[in-house]
Amino acid sequence: MPSPEGNPVPPPSEAPKAVRIGDVLLGSGAITEAQLGAALERQAAEGRLLGEILVDEGIVSPSLLVRTLGHHLGLPCCVLRHGLVDPDLLRLLPADVAHDLGVIPMFKVRDELTVAMAEPQSLPTIDRLSSMTGCRIRPVLALKANIDEFIDKYAQSQVDLTAFLSQLRETDVEVFDRENVDEEEAESDLAKMIAGNPIVNLVNMAVLTAIRDRASDIHIEPSHKGTRIRYRIDGTLRDLMRPPQGMHAAIASRVKILAKLDIAEKRLPQEGRIRILAEGREVSLRVSSIPTLLGEKLVIRILDRENLNASLADLGIRPELMVTITRMLRKPYGLMLVTGPTGSGKSTTLYSALELLSSPERNIVTVEDPVEYQLDLINQIQVQEGIGLSFSRALRSILRQDPDVIMVGEIRDQDTARVAVQAAITGHMVLATLHTNDAPGAVERLLDMGIEPYLLSGAINGVIAQRLARTICSHCATRYYPDDRVLAEAGISDEPRAPFRRGLGCQHCHDSGFQGRVGVYEVMEVTPPIRRLVHAGASSMDLREAFRKGGGLSLRDEAVLVAKRGATSLEEALRVTRSEDDLEPAKPKGAAA
Repeated sequence: MPSPEGNPVPPPSEAPKAVRIGDVLLGSGAITEAQLGAALERQAAEGRLLGEILVDEGIVSPSLLVRTLGHHLGLPCCVLRHGLVDPDLLRLLPADVAHDLGVIPMFKVRDELTVAMAEPQSLPTIDRLSSMTGCRIRPVLALKANIDEFIDKYAQSQVDLTAFLSQLRETDVEVFDRENVDEEEAESDLAKMIAGNPIVNLVNMAVLTAIRDRASDIHIEPSHKGTRIRYRIDGTLRDLMRPPQGMHAAIASRVKILAKLDIAEKRLPQEGRIRILAEGREVSLRVSSIPTLLGEKLVIRILDRENLNASLADLGIRPELMVTITRMLRKPYGLMLVTGPTGSGKSTTLYSALELLSSPERNIVTVEDPVEYQLDLINQIQVQEGIGLSFSRALRSILRQDPDVIMVGEIRDQDTARVAVQAAITGHMVLATLHTNDAPGAVERLLDMGIEPYLLSGAINGVIAQRLARTICSHCATRYYPDDRVLAEAGISDEPRAPFRRGLGCQHCHDSGFQGRVGVYEVMEVTPPIRRLVHAGASSMDLREAFRKGGGLSLRDEAVLVAKRGATSLEEALRVTRSEDDLEPAKPKGAAA
């Protein structure tokens, strides 16, 4: 009878004979005949496995037992521990089935599932696992008691970080040196992965947990009491784990080795990148280290393409604003700016705009610091100030490369601003970011940088200002009525009272009431009246007035609309736009401008 994979399954009479553990250990010299005889007598009386008895009596260690058997069978073997088993993979098999078969999934790389098995030589078990999981099975030998222990630990919960950390001891710490770099980096090799020490597992677990929780950054910070590891989810830092004292240097060394940084250099900042396979996909990590009084602080930026919305249509922009943005991008040349504070999603908006413009007929070049995501059909340049490759110098070189579209990661100085404006005037579409509170403020910022008003008025097509508001958790969402103070701050106190949505907090959202984020966009297209004001060098207040008279909505108004749609709470809408509220008091909707 063929197996699910098409391979013939031998009849019971041809199945491999069970390995006699006692004979293998005796043949290897691990035990004596007297010890084997005593253990066999106890086995007959208690009905337990011989290997368990030998381990309980201290005659052999679990690692020696499994290693001896693995060598005899010609299979990889391991002793299971925290960080080596992916608990989320237990959903592939019911716990009772896993117990009955004596198996536990360890980790998955694409369509290959590595499984710890008490009987890895059992072809029927392997075929059944393949049929149940839809994966190719890679068996690894482990002890039945060890497998049952981890099934019970992980069947009802996620990774128990507290239990994992409680097992770490200072004697487990290994400070890596350059001689170990190659061995430590070859983690795709099964034997080396299984042989990883607790620090390796700790770093792996921190990164994997952060990726699963869709975190954007991991912070590894030294303190007087040890190490504090936090991660940023939806713009808010949360505690991830607190390893015991004395491990910070080893954790920092492990991360720096993976990022190919100099582990001996602890006095100067360093930057590096790591590429890993997680959840069956490639994830890029950007690592930054800086020296502090208590030791090195590291921040790992997680650049997961799965979290990158590569289409403007997927960003949640209002249809009316989407029409305006598309019209600005379809112009043959000019300057379009995206503004907002750090972490407001400006790069995502620019990448989405480039995706709209991307075409085999166009030469698109970007200059970024750093390059966060690599895009198809786009030439991306990494700024390197240390060798003189600045934004302005790269821009000048790009102009000699016959570009159609240029993206500038950030306009930081007058020189970069001037080259970008000149490129926009001379027939190129230029996209760039700028740090300002709102869309009208971007014009004033460029004028303050020394750009002549007549040049800027001829170059600029429009400005998008944006923020990111946290979205309400769908698992704990409820309706509520904001109080009068909140309604007044939102400028809607004169409207009929209507319910809004908010989250109560649950385990899915870490008791925050929010899960994920949504963009809030203020889009100012440079119309003829606004262009005349730019040419006259008008202030941002005058530009804002003209923008509103033309029907434009401020960031605050747009955020309130997002809350009315039920995507976020009204308080969150006010929080993310409070900087604009500081510029001038909110007015009730419909009040005279």
